[in-house]
Amino acid sequence: MRKIYAMLAFGAMLTVRPANAQKPKVAVMDFGYGTVKTTVAAIFGTDQDIGKGIVDQLISQLLEAGQYRLIERSALDKIIKEQNFSNSDRADAATAAKIGGLLGVDDIIVGDITSFGTDDKHFGAGGGGGTWYGKGGFGGLGINKNKTIVEITARIVNVNTGEILASVKGYGETQKSGLGIGGGGSSGWGRGGAGGVDMGSSNFRESQIGKATGIAVKQLADNLDAKASLIPPPAAKPVAALPPLDGLIADASTGDIIVNAGSNAGIQVGDNLFVKRVDRVIKDPVTGKPIRSIESVVGTLSITSVDADSAVGRFSGTGKPKIGDHVKRQ
Repeated sequence: MRKIYAMLAFGAMLTVRPANAQKPKVAVMDFGYGTVKTTVAAIFGTDQDIGKGIVDQLISQLLEAGQYRLIERSALDKIIKEQNFSNSDRADAATAAKIGGLLGVDDIIVGDITSFGTDDKHFGAGGGGGTWYGKGGFGGLGINKNKTIVEITARIVNVNTGEILASVKGYGETQKSGLGIGGGGSSGWGRGGAGGVDMGSSNFRESQIGKATGIAVKQLADNLDAKASLIPPPAAKPVAALPPLDGLIADASTGDIIVNAGSNAGIQVGDNLFVKRVDRVIKDPVTGKPIRSIESVVGTLSITSVDADSAVGRFSGTGKPKIGDHVKRQ
């Protein structure tokens, strides 16, 4: 028996990330909601991107728990725009891995909203029941019972292998019943017209669907936090394994400095690179060939966006960058 316990303990040591290990660096893609799109349009009066709204809530929960290092949302949005990814790619593991690689994160979280609506029932005198979102039937005195359900699934994908490391769910349900008198249908909460619905607003949070969403997101965040310690730490990448970098600034006309090297040269979002300028070139007195360049540091470039052959960064330093300046690793 002791042998069995010892083996189980040893197995746990192999699979659980040590408490002092670095937290996983992750990005969270907007969740897909294709399976509930019709319901969403019925609830809000028009199509609303509930996948983005739910992820905004989820990120706040994950930040509060502190089990993950989260990439800035604007960096993710920029990569998605530059790579022309569509909404249909949101939950695709292969697409997520590619985006995660460009962002320089360890893992990426993708997900789907699989339930988002109500199961309404009307008991009592005459008339048919209606949906909570505003198409009430005609009828007499009766009891309305609303059960609002939101269900979300999420997966943690390793960006290097495309492997799904964990899959979790969040489920939220609220129930409400009351005495009502049937009559003409009315426009209930949520029929917001063409304008976007703020899922972080108090109006949404206090509604039945808002409360169910909050419960589901909280459960999903808790389940993701529980998986954080089981995610293996990323393998350390030795500096020597990075390819040599000697890029050039291609555009410095705005605050977004563009260089002519990208992920193919090993550049990742979050890298801090030297911006250097050649002050003079030393030539061989016999052959006249250049043998050494004397450079000065103009400043540093913090990379915010990367594609295969170019990168964008924000400059800081005492000098002013210009086209032709060299960009090198620190």
